[in-house]
Amino acid sequence: MAKQYSRREFIRRNSLTGLGVSLTPSLLANGLTTIPAKETNPVPAPAIFSASDTPAILGGKPLRTNEWPTWPMWNPETDEKRVLEVLRSGIWSRAGVTTEFEKKWAETVGAKRCLAVVNGTNALIAALVQLDIGGGDEVLVPPYTFIATVAAVLATGAMPVFVDVDPETFQMDPAKIEAKITPRTRAIMPVHILGLPADMTRIMPIAKKHNLLVVEDACQAWLAEIDHKKVGTFGHAGCFSFQNSKNIPMGEGGAIVSDDDAFMDRCYSYHNFGNPYGSVVGDVGAGTLMMGTKLRLAEYQAAIGLAQLPRLQEQTVLRNKNAKFLKAQISQIPGIVPYKLYPNVTQAAFHLFPFRYQKEAFKGLPRADFLKALNAEGIPCASGYAPLNKMPYLAHAFQTKNFRRMYAKEQLDIKKYNAQNECPQNDKLCNEEAVWFQQNMLLGSQSDMSEIAAAINKIYQNADKIKSLATK
Repeated sequence: MAKQYSRREFIRRNSLTGLGVSLTPSLLANGLTTIPAKETNPVPAPAIFSASDTPAILGGKPLRTNEWPTWPMWNPETDEKRVLEVLRSGIWSRAGVTTEFEKKWAETVGAKRCLAVVNGTNALIAALVQLDIGGGDEVLVPPYTFIATVAAVLATGAMPVFVDVDPETFQMDPAKIEAKITPRTRAIMPVHILGLPADMTRIMPIAKKHNLLVVEDACQAWLAEIDHKKVGTFGHAGCFSFQNSKNIPMGEGGAIVSDDDAFMDRCYSYHNFGNPYGSVVGDVGAGTLMMGTKLRLAEYQAAIGLAQLPRLQEQTVLRNKNAKFLKAQISQIPGIVPYKLYPNVTQAAFHLFPFRYQKEAFKGLPRADFLKALNAEGIPCASGYAPLNKMPYLAHAFQTKNFRRMYAKEQLDIKKYNAQNECPQNDKLCNEEAVWFQQNMLLGSQSDMSEIAAAINKIYQNADKIKSLATK
């Protein structure tokens, strides 16, 4: 069976060195700023290989031997000046450069305020805590997401309640939300997972109807849009991540955005030991107002973010363009079902390019063997997430002292909890169908996308032979 890597291990292994990528300035000059969700005029998959070609996993020649664009990208000539200025200044703790990044990120996403913090996980925790979510509360979350989403809920003392996904979009299914709402429900946390926007047009009215808070986990969805409005700005708060694998990387980093001044003031105080909004590092006489912690971003991290920010839009446009082209090609291969965007999505982030693999069309070839064969052709791919609603961390959390004091024994019955949080669509997605390509692959050329499609088609044409090898 193929070894299953975590998302970050998959990224690390497949961010190959030795190849840069040139982004064409004419993309923006020609007015290409967003990619419509509606996709027409499919491009036929090219015949890059001959029907007689032996799959690489069976000893043939790999279809692709070129490397993929490296990630993260860094141009010493243009990117290092600001970072070096910060390093040489000796002012490394939060100061003016971090404030500059916050202002620019708020402007970029169309929010009134932004607070930069140490990572996306703590952005989520801070937002939840300052919305007064804690012990005894329930927060609705999707099961198809990175562990940080649920870890943030548990860190507040609240109980995660899982809402199954729409497998076509990989997102929380709005049609299944209301059935999960109880008198203890305080918030919905939609996750724009993989950089594809969740259906905020349907989620927000549900939240309003039931007087629920909405915290958007946009940690994979920088510049994604619904009707030209950036995700992260629909709910009461939006949270972003700038971790090394992300589309705007600074090593580690995160941000909270909101139009609510009082809420953002509280988040600022919380991230700076509970000191008043506007207090600076080392201001011991400011007077601590509230219980807080230390989540401040370093100046050199903000400088890296400022260096990355100018190319984010052009890279996003290129990812959308290549994703559209690739989707049109692989859609023609039986058993390959690419992602679906909601009709009002005007731009996605494509932190990952997902599709569903249906083994029946591939002579019953298991997904693990399909992944092995595709990787052998020089196309890095992974199976993605495992079901978050079925992992041991939940039972562990429920047995901690705090949870045992906050909840009745029957509420912490893990068997009962598991039964109430079954997500069959997510199980199928995680265990059988989902396949990912990493975002840096979408920064390649159109011919690179054609090679991906041809490699999948090569496996399709030889699925019976590959299956025979796998079963020996």
